[in-house]
Amino acid sequence: MEKGIEENYDVVIIGAGHAGCEAALAAARLGLETIVFTVSADSIAFMPCNPHVGGTSKGHLVRELDALGGEMGHNIDKTFIQSKMLNESKGPAVHSLRAQADKHAYSCAMRKTLENTPHLSIRQAEVSELITEIIPQEPEKKTEKTEKAEKAERTEKPEKESRDQNQILRKCTGVKTVSGAVYHAKAVVLATGVYLNARCLFGEVREYTGPNGLKSAVYLTDSLKANGIIMYRFKTGTPARVDGRTVDFSKMKEQMGDIPVVPFSFDTDPADVQKKQVSCWLTHTGAEAAKIIRENIDRSPLYNGSIKSTGPRYCPSIEDKVMKFPDKDSHQIFVEPEGMNTHEMYLDGMSSSLPEDVQYRVIHSVPGLEHASVVRNAYAIEYDCIDARQLSASLEFKNISGLFAGGQFNGSSGYEEAAAQGFMAGVNAAMLVSGRKPFVIDRSEGYIGVLIDDLVTKESHEPYRMMTSRSEYRLLLRQDNADLRLSGIGHKIGLVSDEKFEKVTKKETEIRNEITRLKNTTVGATKNMQEWLSEHRSTPLKKGSTLAEIICRPELNYFMLTDIDAERPLLDRETAEQVNINIKYEGYIHRQEQQVRQFQKMEGKLLPADFDYGTVGSLRLEAIQKLNKVRPRSIGQASRISGVSPADITVLLVNLEAGKIRQISEDENGGKKG
Repeated sequence: MEKGIEENYDVVIIGAGHAGCEAALAAARLGLETIVFTVSADSIAFMPCNPHVGGTSKGHLVRELDALGGEMGHNIDKTFIQSKMLNESKGPAVHSLRAQADKHAYSCAMRKTLENTPHLSIRQAEVSELITEIIPQEPEKKTEKTEKAEKAERTEKPEKESRDQNQILRKCTGVKTVSGAVYHAKAVVLATGVYLNARCLFGEVREYTGPNGLKSAVYLTDSLKANGIIMYRFKTGTPARVDGRTVDFSKMKEQMGDIPVVPFSFDTDPADVQKKQVSCWLTHTGAEAAKIIRENIDRSPLYNGSIKSTGPRYCPSIEDKVMKFPDKDSHQIFVEPEGMNTHEMYLDGMSSSLPEDVQYRVIHSVPGLEHASVVRNAYAIEYDCIDARQLSASLEFKNISGLFAGGQFNGSSGYEEAAAQGFMAGVNAAMLVSGRKPFVIDRSEGYIGVLIDDLVTKESHEPYRMMTSRSEYRLLLRQDNADLRLSGIGHKIGLVSDEKFEKVTKKETEIRNEITRLKNTTVGATKNMQEWLSEHRSTPLKKGSTLAEIICRPELNYFMLTDIDAERPLLDRETAEQVNINIKYEGYIHRQEQQVRQFQKMEGKLLPADFDYGTVGSLRLEAIQKLNKVRPRSIGQASRISGVSPADITVLLVNLEAGKIRQISEDENGGKKG
């Protein structure tokens, strides 16, 4: 009998979307033999929905990823066709970079990067099965209170498996493909995106494919379930594409890119991204579109019961907008180019699963689209994903050692959220194989920490989307200072070069020295000074003032003081911006830093992973249920679990201080910074 293919790797990545690419690159760049599987080698880093990177809060994720040593920022800098800084009329905490991508060029550039990375192999094949082995263990002794809590949960959610998913029951040792080929590995990362049992729908049409007609993965879900993994079914959607040659742009408002362009990557020379940009266009739906949708709403799979899965709350379809917001007369539609070598335009804001004929009528009712030729229909897509509370903060499954997960498979939405999780999963797979401590970013250190903590802690039955409002410390976690916050961590992991780290260290020194100089430089109430203040509509001085105090005035900033600051050193734009922000918002920054110190105290009170909360007196039944399910790594994480009240946290703190709950060290908890 002939023997099938059998190969050995350190790390296997399943999926080559935005999560899979970052995971594969991180593991390979750390020197581990890595293989990434994809259902189509031509769809690596594919953008099946809106071809853009960044946006509100998402730009923060990309810049943090770049600071840690990820690839997305570099790739979009090479392939963008328009760039804008969003929310510039607001404070720096919510400024977010967004770039429209040439979707084909983006995919090709990322594939080229993967192909030229040492230790990394690409394989086009469908993974159908996880290879796992059971880890022998003694039966768990449960208190009567714990058994009562579990019984209550089974009553509430009888469809879910009753056994404790948090025990280390199995070890993942590789994968098998549909052809029977076996790939042994020391760690496996699941980054399947929206491809598991994917089904596309519009009107009465049902296509069992992945996005854009790509092959779906139909076997792996059964293997995941067989290994005790709880699965969810989520939905997302995408708008129609139209031929730009048939669009009347004279009826729309032009949306131009920024000049100068700010690059995503801190490594990119700003001079390299100053290029001619392509415009996007703004139009609106009207009363006619709403009328057509209401008359045909029973033909939408979203409203006739054909779709039972949950879609993203913050990215609703056009039919949802019309039905849920009947008081709104119109809705914004952004018409955006898909690339430099195609006439296809993306109708942002018009996601739909309506029948083809209804889609045409709605599109043709929009100013500027009256004669638009549709290239691709809009559709909804359903797919399998997981309850991410089965993961630890390192994105490793609690009940399967060596198995990690990242991206939309974890119940999130968006390319940027996917890339950030994929990077973290890939790094932690590498940490496990290398015998190093898991790498975790907490909520006070980055948006990546907020994203992952929310996913693994909070119950969610809809695709999770990152937003600035989810971050408690957003004034500290700005996109402009991501390099200062995280490059040191990336350097320690091994993904940020010495040269890049030295550059960041130099920048920190320049910022600190300049702030000190401004605080120690005094200007008097001279005639020239008073005239300068008057020219800038600022109140005259009554006595001498430091330059830092003048910068703090709302109508003034660091850049405006050049004429009265003869001793100013030559700083690049990014460094000068940090000086300005740190001076103008100093009081708010110090206040938030105090809040972080309080947060870190609670995060520092670590909890054992194998503790039975049923042994703690005075805890409510729901709290026992949730705590035993999530197994929080700290008191801080426990406080963020839905169903665990402040009173329950007080009980835990009392028991922790009394020694009834064993407080563990950072080493026992799995470490932090790799």
